[in-house]
Amino acid sequence: MKAVIMAGGKGTRLRPLTARFPKPMVQLLGRPCIEYTLQLLKEHGITEIAITIQYLSSVIRDYLGDGSKYGVRLHYFEEHKPMGTAGGVLNAKEFLDERFLVISGDALTDFNLSEAMAFHENKRALATIILTQVESPCDFGVVLTQSDGKILRFLEKPKSNEIFTNTVNTGIYVFEKEILNWIPNNVSYDFGKELFPRLVAENVPFYGYSLDGYWSDVGSLHQYRQTQIDMLSGKTSLRVGGEYLGNGVWMGQNVQLHTDVKLNGPAFIGDGTIIQSKGQIGPYTVIGHNTMIGKSVQIANSIVWNKVEIGDSSVISGSMLGDGTKIEPGVILLGGTICASEGSRGITSTGKRAGWSKSSLSADSSQLQEFWQVPSSV
Repeated sequence: MKAVIMAGGKGTRLRPLTARFPKPMVQLLGRPCIEYTLQLLKEHGITEIAITIQYLSSVIRDYLGDGSKYGVRLHYFEEHKPMGTAGGVLNAKEFLDERFLVISGDALTDFNLSEAMAFHENKRALATIILTQVESPCDFGVVLTQSDGKILRFLEKPKSNEIFTNTVNTGIYVFEKEILNWIPNNVSYDFGKELFPRLVAENVPFYGYSLDGYWSDVGSLHQYRQTQIDMLSGKTSLRVGGEYLGNGVWMGQNVQLHTDVKLNGPAFIGDGTIIQSKGQIGPYTVIGHNTMIGKSVQIANSIVWNKVEIGDSSVISGSMLGDGTKIEPGVILLGGTICASEGSRGITSTGKRAGWSKSSLSADSSQLQEFWQVPSSV
């Protein structure tokens, strides 16, 4: 069986973090989201994989290469103009000569794909959608099935007064190769908006199958942060990179910690990072690769990307710092500050800002005070 990873997304709601790379390359505990997708496919015996690419496609190609380092073979199919989710898959038609699975490159899951494939085969389905339940279905396609899984109704991104179930489409599909005959050539065509309602209307063998397990559409800053909290909390069965040190702390290779650094997990520290003396890393902190953290720096409840420099005596809580951010000494960031991954940006202790904005995240300043005794006047 083959697979297609849809990896053409811009990640508009994740900006400014994804300004310089496609959404599937957003980092989760030091690894791009799409790496976890490759890992999952390999675990379920799928090693021939097509990747549909469009936005900043060279970033994905250069990072993943031919797939050999993951034990798979990758084949790239580039869209030169937006073709929709179904149109993008049709672009890989020459590769898809047998039953295949479609999965998004910008969602994190540990679903048992083999179970879904077996269900699809047992039902002799043309198409099967993997389903899950969510609290707020408005951002997804909602799906109503009969008792045997046959899909009775499908509605993409319903308004609040149109919701008829909290069971939603996860963007993971099993298709017979004949599904490609249902997708028109040379036009933009979407699975949720166009193909799936048509399959329902024409009463073909179109099924939905709910799976237990973890699934997160990493489509917003809030969900991006929550996904990593879930990973640190052990809510997924996916392997976390690095060495587990105990107390909820994972550490990559060649990390340099001063002997008096305090680590209060759950936390992740990426390869090549340096944390100087009297540093304090608090709960739910993710630090990327090759980052330099100065003396007496306190970080909690924050996500710090790669090659960041944080000056001495700075305090970071509830914030996200993109690649290459430079924080001068003595800076205090509380309140959901985010910084774009657009070259070298900085913020000074006098309050001068460059490239910063407030996100919808709420900084947990009370948590920081509890762990690091930051004065309440900060």
